[in-house]
Amino acid sequence: MDLRTFLEELESAGELQRVADPVSPAFEVARRIAAQDGQPLLFESLPGFPGWRLASGYLARREHFARALGCAVPELVHRLAEAMDFPQTPPWVIDAPCQEVVETDVDLYRLPIPRYHPLDGGPYITAGVAVIRDPDYGRNLCFHRMMVRDARHFTVRVVEGRGTDTAWRKAPEGLPIAVCIGLPPHVLLAASMSPPKGVDESGIAQALGHTPLARAVTAPLEVFAEAELVLEGVLTQTLDIEGPFPDLTGTMDGQREQPVFRVDVLTHRKAPIFHALLPAGLEHKNLMGMPREPTIFAEVSKVVKCTGVAITPGGCSWLHAVVQIAKQGPEDGRLAIEAAFRGHSSLKHVVVVDIDVNPYDSADVEWAIATRVQATRDIVIYPDQPSSSLDPSARQIPGQKTRSDKIGVDATIPWGEPPEGFLRVRYQ
Repeated sequence: MDLRTFLEELESAGELQRVADPVSPAFEVARRIAAQDGQPLLFESLPGFPGWRLASGYLARREHFARALGCAVPELVHRLAEAMDFPQTPPWVIDAPCQEVVETDVDLYRLPIPRYHPLDGGPYITAGVAVIRDPDYGRNLCFHRMMVRDARHFTVRVVEGRGTDTAWRKAPEGLPIAVCIGLPPHVLLAASMSPPKGVDESGIAQALGHTPLARAVTAPLEVFAEAELVLEGVLTQTLDIEGPFPDLTGTMDGQREQPVFRVDVLTHRKAPIFHALLPAGLEHKNLMGMPREPTIFAEVSKVVKCTGVAITPGGCSWLHAVVQIAKQGPEDGRLAIEAAFRGHSSLKHVVVVDIDVNPYDSADVEWAIATRVQATRDIVIYPDQPSSSLDPSARQIPGQKTRSDKIGVDATIPWGEPPEGFLRVRYQ
């Protein structure tokens, strides 16, 4: 289903809130989203941007993803893992809804691109999925935050060593790029995943749901036919300052030189819907963290019986995870900890729990830590490990991999102890 159909489903379920009063994309939209984080919102009046609407928060809860994929919340990790293992070929269409309107006279100031924070370097696109083609590995999808530079250019944060960066470095004349905005949940999920090189995330999206593609108007690329807005152009070799901007951790990211994206044409649907993803909001966290759960699940499953994985919002949906296992031996907790760090190298802290503990309930996990953990027996410290640059407390040296100390907590029932003493009383 496309974004519009999904919003209709949320509204039918009483979960979508329409905002009829005028709300400016300059700071006001961000304040409203932050005040109602977790609530799907559809802003219907954006002063200065006639004909546009703006959606946010439609993926702020795991239940939203489950609704979109037609499964229960605990099944999400299995659906994502299966789609990554068995991608499918997306269909093609000729008459694409995303190309109902074609504009070659590009003026980015006519788009309702929000300013989120007073310290921002400028207005930012935060929910844009870039489509590029690597000459060696083929089509690749990636999220990039994009700061408006002028009426026709963005400065794009391109993380070093990732797919867009490696392809861009192979393109001395600039890299063709198409950025799609206003996408259905399953496409956003697929674009957030990190499959092996050469695996097309569009195929993962098709394995999750119907994902028609269409040829771009000018770029030698395919775009998502049901997108609300598509920006086509070239990621040039020109560099300019990008930032500052809020990061996933809720702290401010600094400035750096980044590539400039020249927009040659933009296409959109009639009465288009712009997607604004609040930095460090629940929607941002879900799209960052949930796609890492299948890789953790796969690694842990190699050594123990893994039954669930949750990357937690309290850990910025990047640095903390809870792994649920069906314990079958005395070393299973430690083995699961080690495997979890292999499954997501940016993890800083991981907690392993039994099947009677809900990994999505932070109070339940804390209860397991309180009642089943002894520090000298159950806590493992891994000093000076490669880690995430998103962690402001980590040791960060320019030009080198970020380093951090890591902790694993085995919060399972101690092996060999009578389990009855560790089980909660249930009231019938």
